[in-house]
Amino acid sequence: MAGRLERNSSPGHVQAKVEGASLKPLFGKNGRFQPGFMHPAIFIPSWVLLGFFFALQEWMSMRMWSSYRISATILLEAWGVYYFLWGVFTWILWWWFGPQLQRAGLVAILTRVLPLCIFVSILQEMIWVAVFPNIPINRPHMSYWRRLELELSDELVNNIVIFWCAFGLFRGIGYYQRYREKEDAAAELETRLANAQISALRMQLNPHFLFNTMNGISSLMQSDVGAADTMLEQLASLLRITLERGDAQLIPLSDELDFIELYLAMQGSRFGGRVRQSVSVDPGLHDALVPAMILQPLVENAYAHGLSKLDADGILSIEARKEGNRVRLSVVNSGVGLLRAECNGSSGSGLGLANVKARLRLHYGAQHTFLIRETSQRKVQVTITFPLQLSEHLEEATASFGA
Repeated sequence: MAGRLERNSSPGHVQAKVEGASLKPLFGKNGRFQPGFMHPAIFIPSWVLLGFFFALQEWMSMRMWSSYRISATILLEAWGVYYFLWGVFTWILWWWFGPQLQRAGLVAILTRVLPLCIFVSILQEMIWVAVFPNIPINRPHMSYWRRLELELSDELVNNIVIFWCAFGLFRGIGYYQRYREKEDAAAELETRLANAQISALRMQLNPHFLFNTMNGISSLMQSDVGAADTMLEQLASLLRITLERGDAQLIPLSDELDFIELYLAMQGSRFGGRVRQSVSVDPGLHDALVPAMILQPLVENAYAHGLSKLDADGILSIEARKEGNRVRLSVVNSGVGLLRAECNGSSGSGLGLANVKARLRLHYGAQHTFLIRETSQRKVQVTITFPLQLSEHLEEATASFGA
């Protein structure tokens, strides 16, 4: 800038201006990605500060290597206004023409962007020369057009370089935006696919549960019509709960327990008191989110492959415990044990458990565990764990209470 003031520009000044322009990434409008620093109250002052930096650099260089002296105030004003103008112009260019500049092909660049570059570079010099009528300070007073001619002959190339640096930034950030949009679209597609898979598994599970229950009612019709009638009423209640849930994939544990208690009552009617049932839940987990119908297949598997083989004294225990920031659900049942079940081809690897495993994998990925083991000779335990999440209504109530 001192070269401009005394009409003796050097290549180092051009490099400084280009580096200064390339330090500022810009971006868009109309709902497109726009970083916070692109707000004009932040972006334009940043250009001015950059100008002050180059003014200080020029002043120190002159003090050390040149006998020529220029006031630091003049340097600050000249560099500050110079970069202020470029900050304003580049911000306006992006705000109004950002999408067009990003989409411009070779023909558009040659026929539109290049003329725009010349126009903006000349306009910037015209305003700068008008603001500083006494520059260059080492020359006799000249007319406005003569000073503009001198400035353009010395600085037009610099301005063009700064413009194309800004244009390159526009294009680069546009490429980044398109990359982000592709990533977001891929993530949304993956989420929708996972939800579709979970819904398909739910659709698969509901008929399976219904058919097995209807078979149980059918078998009771021959021996205990009253119990069969009670089971039909309970089944109607279960179906009503299922319909009320709709497509919800994650529900509070308390809702899941309401469902499972009705199901246990149905099984109690079917097996005529041959099974002693118990449910134990950590009080702090009632509002924990769990996959819908996550316990029913486990209980059904316990009855189908273990408890149904007993004539009396069956045991079924359901527990829900909090372990750190995780939920632990377990179902323990007595019966024939895993070894005999495998020999009989009824080890519990059918649709119900496969469905549970698949849904846990889709919901939690590698953050879940599923374990089935024999705890004693005739007791089998199924345990699943997954991250603890609280239902939204509890979080909202907590936030409201805290306020």
